[in-house]
Amino acid sequence: MNIASFLQVVAVLAWLLFFGSVVLLGMRISRRQGTKGIVTIVLIALAAAILLSGVAAGLVFVPPDQRAVVISAVAPDGYRTEALQPGMHWIVPALEYVVYYPISRQTYTMSIADSEGQRVGDDSVAARTSDGQEIYVDASVIYAINPNSVVTVHIEWQSRYADDLVRPLARGIIRDAVSQYGVEEVYSSKRLEMTDAINSAMETKLSENGLVLVEFILRNITFSSEYAASVEQKQIAEQQAQQAVFVVQQKIQEAEQVRQTAQGAADAAVIAAEGQAQAVVIAATADAEARVINATAEAEALELIAEAIKDNPDLLLYQYIVRLSPGIQVMLVPSDNPFLLTLPSLDSGGNILAPE
Repeated sequence: MNIASFLQVVAVLAWLLFFGSVVLLGMRISRRQGTKGIVTIVLIALAAAILLSGVAAGLVFVPPDQRAVVISAVAPDGYRTEALQPGMHWIVPALEYVVYYPISRQTYTMSIADSEGQRVGDDSVAARTSDGQEIYVDASVIYAINPNSVVTVHIEWQSRYADDLVRPLARGIIRDAVSQYGVEEVYSSKRLEMTDAINSAMETKLSENGLVLVEFILRNITFSSEYAASVEQKQIAEQQAQQAVFVVQQKIQEAEQVRQTAQGAADAAVIAAEGQAQAVVIAATADAEARVINATAEAEALELIAEAIKDNPDLLLYQYIVRLSPGIQVMLVPSDNPFLLTLPSLDSGGNILAPE
């Protein structure tokens, strides 16, 4: 409680004391009792009540979130040119009074919802786009009274600034901005640009009338039922087209997987065939090399045998006799011997048997 309110309370109590004393004084007079002390109380109560009421009426307390415009019968223009700042102030009782204005932030909402905005029912802004489509815009304007323009707001708008200034300005600027864009631009690619344009125009217009725009909020955009149905059908068609594209891509991926699998199998077969061919080539090379080595060895052996026979011709005959089968019963003699002798018989122990 500020001091001005406290003095007003005390003044009320003083007036109650005065009227109570007057009643008591009347009762004493009617009973022919002494009234000397009561008269004194009545006079003191009256003086205190008048003084306190005058002081309370002249003291004004302005809260920090408000400013006060002084309406004055003694000022040349009928008001003080400067609003009262927060704190305690003195005005001329009975000749001046104050009107308070909030400088804190305020919000004006226009919504399609019944009880969401300042007005009951559908209060959204109906507007037409550049291509003739009707849309409904939900918006909020956050604003405040400029502390330096409180007197101007009082003179020009008084307490009507919300309904008679903020509301019509917002609705008109929104309609003008929407008319510059196509319906698809409004809710997609140009929405931010449109919001910035509305914000700039609102800021200028409110500033000219003593208000400060804090923020313009484009809350929602609703389309007519006909356009909403067409948009829904378009979205369904786009989704179906996207689904078809997805199916085609999926089939392409599956075909690519099959191709890559076949290519892998073919590459594996080629690698296996090359491996087998290399193995065959290696085996054939090894066999050829082995044959060459054997042939070389045999040739060298034949050369050695030929050299041996050349130096010892009887060696060939000896080898011939050694390789004869043991069952041969005929003994060969040198080629220049004309006789052919029968070999002696041998028993199992290797002894020569006598001829029969």
